[in-house]
Amino acid sequence: MSKLKLTIIGAGSTYTPELIESVILKAASLPVTEIALMDINKRKLEIVGGLCKRMIEKAGLKSDVKLTENLEEALTDADFVLTQIRVGQLACRILDEKIPLKYGFIGQETTGIGGFFKALRTIPVLLDITKHMERICPEAWLINFSNPSGILAQALQNYTKIKTIGLCNVPINMIAGVEQALGEKNLDIEYVGLNHLSFITGVKKGDKELLGEALARGTDGQGMKNIPLQGFSGELIRTIGAIPSSYLEYFYFRDDKLKHLMEEEKCRGEVCMEIEERLLALYQDESLSVKPKELESRGGARYSEAAISLVDAVYNDKQEIHVVNILNQGALEFMEEDDSVEIAAVIGKNGVTPVPVRGFQNRHIMQLMKTVKAYERHTVQAAINGDEDEAMKALLIHPLVGDYNKAKLCFEEMKQAHKAYLPQFKI
Repeated sequence: MSKLKLTIIGAGSTYTPELIESVILKAASLPVTEIALMDINKRKLEIVGGLCKRMIEKAGLKSDVKLTENLEEALTDADFVLTQIRVGQLACRILDEKIPLKYGFIGQETTGIGGFFKALRTIPVLLDITKHMERICPEAWLINFSNPSGILAQALQNYTKIKTIGLCNVPINMIAGVEQALGEKNLDIEYVGLNHLSFITGVKKGDKELLGEALARGTDGQGMKNIPLQGFSGELIRTIGAIPSSYLEYFYFRDDKLKHLMEEEKCRGEVCMEIEERLLALYQDESLSVKPKELESRGGARYSEAAISLVDAVYNDKQEIHVVNILNQGALEFMEEDDSVEIAAVIGKNGVTPVPVRGFQNRHIMQLMKTVKAYERHTVQAAINGDEDEAMKALLIHPLVGDYNKAKLCFEEMKQAHKAYLPQFKI
């Protein structure tokens, strides 16, 4: 590639300066000549885009930064497309978090019925983006870290010809947390799961197996800022026989999590809305030309590092191992070939190759993954076809929902609340 164009869709996100910072840090190996920042929110695009331009200029990069509200313009000649969209913005996230509480369900933007509705809103939009990509930039890579990333990967990797990778910052933070807890670096980590339903199931240093030591210590994965953490006990970790990601607190401590959410003065979406406005005010300062430290309060730590590292691995054919959301293709023998799973894969210019996990015997993890994957498959069908029967099947399977009467009432209220973003349903 003589030219390297990076397109960011949803560039009005206050996270975008962190992506730009990673582009700057990787400039020696990743010579980005053009960056297209695209968003449908003009105000946020101009504010965030202004800071991004100043960051690129201060770093001395010869990258042409263009702001646009036009998807086709953003995609033209793109080599990599990064999607970080939030259909309905934070106002819809707040509904996803607050309405379920009325029915005794956990309200969360990536799991349970809240995450379900985020998927229903987002899958059609992402599939529409890939249709444009198939026509405008069919050889480009799509790296998605919009949530719920795993369900979106399930849709994208089965319903488009575009090369797609699903990404989350949980794996990179979990691995760093385990290395810190054990006082080791460059460990060989076995990582198995679905997005936000994942586990570290093996830890090695050379030929030495360290998982037993980690379990005996009750080693915890690194927590996420957007989850009200209580932490896993050593006893629970030993019972599971693996180190769970922090999102599994919603499954293993369901009642405690629900109680905490119902007692909170503000939901996380409302807090994020306040943080976003403070960040946007900071970004408007013409003297600011670096990512402000205040961005750390928004959560999402190191996701941009993971995203740009993926771009670097593909562009430079590094054949590096990254934990991503990718089609199983036989890597996990207990999952289907076309299941999108969150596992280690070798990344290079010719594609993404899952690293096989052989002899896996943790039945608890296997059974939980298969259950939640069934939920994800029904959700994808509901999102694509506007099929309410598929929607209810999904909710009846999900461990955080299940009850038909409450699920039906909650589904109907949320469907009405989000009807502007659910054109596939008859409302």
